[in-house]
Amino acid sequence: MELHGSRDTQAPAIDAPAAFRQGIEAIVAFTARFTAGTWNAQTPCPEWRATDLAGHLRCVADDYHEYLDNAPVSRLARLMATGGSAERIARKLARQNAAELAALPDVPPAEHIAAFAESATRYTARLAPLLALPHHSYQGRAITVAGMGGMALVEWHVHAWDLAVALGDFYRPADPEAVLAGWLTGIPHLTIVPDRDPWVSVLRSAGRLR
Repeated sequence: MELHGSRDTQAPAIDAPAAFRQGIEAIVAFTARFTAGTWNAQTPCPEWRATDLAGHLRCVADDYHEYLDNAPVSRLARLMATGGSAERIARKLARQNAAELAALPDVPPAEHIAAFAESATRYTARLAPLLALPHHSYQGRAITVAGMGGMALVEWHVHAWDLAVALGDFYRPADPEAVLAGWLTGIPHLTIVPDRDPWVSVLRSAGRLR
């Protein structure tokens, strides 16, 4: 699987499958360190504790499967096709996520992480034969399945960083260029904040660094 992207038109291919695996593995590794007490630790997202993030990860991994099942006419595709602002899209997705979190079974956060890891790994395996197919569009720009895979890749790594910070630790992906390429191919409605360090650029763009 290859993802392409750049600040202008195109960048060299990156090893997306390895980057996917690393993001999932990082989340699993960090969450294995949480205890009953530390699951309540605050993450860099003001509205989420670590336990909330575990549920979010489970929900969003399942959402990615749904979007792929229904592409290019999924509920995400319909939302993106409105061409709304990034803020409006974020509000809509936040409301959707809140409803999904409320519907989750009342189980320990480690169970949510196990479900996330299985779902995210299975999603990665589904992408390879479908990369060139349309997934959705935004303001006249077509996003392929490969592009949406790039968005998922970013999500895993940024949330691995969130979990690390909640533990008082730090996380840096093995291939930050791959994560940046995922952003550029899959998240055109959010501006990338340039920095010489691609990982710093991603974290700033995701609102994690100032």
